Amino acid sequence: MARREDAMVPEAEFRSYYGQPVIKAPVWHVPHMPLYLYLGGLSGGASLMSAAARLAGHDRLGLTARVTAAAGATLGAGFLVAELGRPERFLNMLRIFKPTSPMSVGSWILAAHSGLSALATASAVMSAAPASAVAARLPRRVAAALPAAGDAAAVATALTGPLMATYTAVLVADTAVPAWHEAHRELPFLFAGSALASAGAMGMLATPRAQAGPARVAAAAGAAVELAAGAVIERRLGLVGEPYREGRSGRLMRAARALTAGGGLLATVAGRSRALTALSGLALTAGALCTRFGVLEAGRASAADPKYTVVPQRQRLESGDRASTAAPARSWP
Repeated sequence: MARREDAMVPEAEFRSYYGQPVIKAPVWHVPHMPLYLYLGGLSGGASLMSAAARLAGHDRLGLTARVTAAAGATLGAGFLVAELGRPERFLNMLRIFKPTSPMSVGSWILAAHSGLSALATASAVMSAAPASAVAARLPRRVAAALPAAGDAAAVATALTGPLMATYTAVLVADTAVPAWHEAHRELPFLFAGSALASAGAMGMLATPRAQAGPARVAAAAGAAVELAAGAVIERRLGLVGEPYREGRSGRLMRAARALTAGGGLLATVAGRSRALTALSGLALTAGALCTRFGVLEAGRASAADPKYTVVPQRQRLESGDRASTAAPARSWP
């Protein structure tokens, strides 16, 4: 019987060419891009909550959510333009519509959602008692059509809102950055949960406590989804998930988990306590911000260290999964 011979040459350890990264690092800037990710999610979550509140008869919460959606979309677009450097660069992205490009689709989602949320908010504010004098100065036909147009826009934002809250997850995952690309299944759920928690937090902070019950429910539900998605990312990604656990990005993600878990728990027990409501809303808002900054930092860390690109590719080759070895051509959108 033939005896198996021991390997004379030990298995080589991973090394890169002069220790240099093999992909380009993301060029997004701080705080512009993380704040855009947060504000876009906030606007999308608030739009969905506004429609639900209106259907349930919670008019005060619905008004708060409409204003939050419009403010988030407007401020978010401002940070995106600041990230791009010149306003015309955003307008140039609207010259064509390319369904296969998350950047192109996202630009149109942002433009449509921003316009609809602005119309819905303007209608609600002008129809409110303190602003009725403004509506009275408008032409009669315009004043008569404004409430219906605003309600139609609010219904439309219930459709664009979820897209607004999650398209940025698709945007970052459609890259060669390992920590983002490998988490393409979970990032939309992470961003959606964070968006809903953010909207609920703002509703709790800006709505009378007696009328903010649905906002507390939304905040707690969003926090649960965000925590579950984050846990799956760290467990499923293995080696590529290290940036979510280690270094500066790991500290940000741990802070996000602690703040989100604490804020979500407080939302379930706050009731009509002003202090607990405020503490819950602030904790959830801080947690959502830490999540966006942490995800961006994790992507940078994984792009800077070549092992997160090369080692998983070698493992897929050894297992025979050649079809999934090739990474996307872009290292950033």
